[in-house]
Amino acid sequence: MPFRRFGRPGLLGLAARTAVVAGTASAVGGAVRGHEERAAEDRAAEERVAAERAAAERSVADVPAAPDLLSELERLGRLRQQGLLSDDEFAAAKQRLISG
Repeated sequence: MPFRRFGRPGLLGLAARTAVVAGTASAVGGAVRGHEERAAEDRAAEERVAAERAAAERSVADVPAAPDLLSELERLGRLRQQGLLSDDEFAAAKQRLISG
């Protein structure tokens, strides 16, 4: 009749159970850590995109609208008719508008 032990496990059984528990904990911990790292990378990427979008919106808002060339020429013509600009000043201002 073989010897059977009842009650607490022996040293070999205890070592085997400890190895299984430790291996399971290590696998679960690694999976959780990987998930947390991917989530952190996703959050960082979303923050970078949001910052770039905000910077682009600020740069678009900072650019003044280009003045309408025709309306500026009409304004200069009115100033010349009112005597506020001489013919030379009018020609110089018109040249700046057309070339710039």
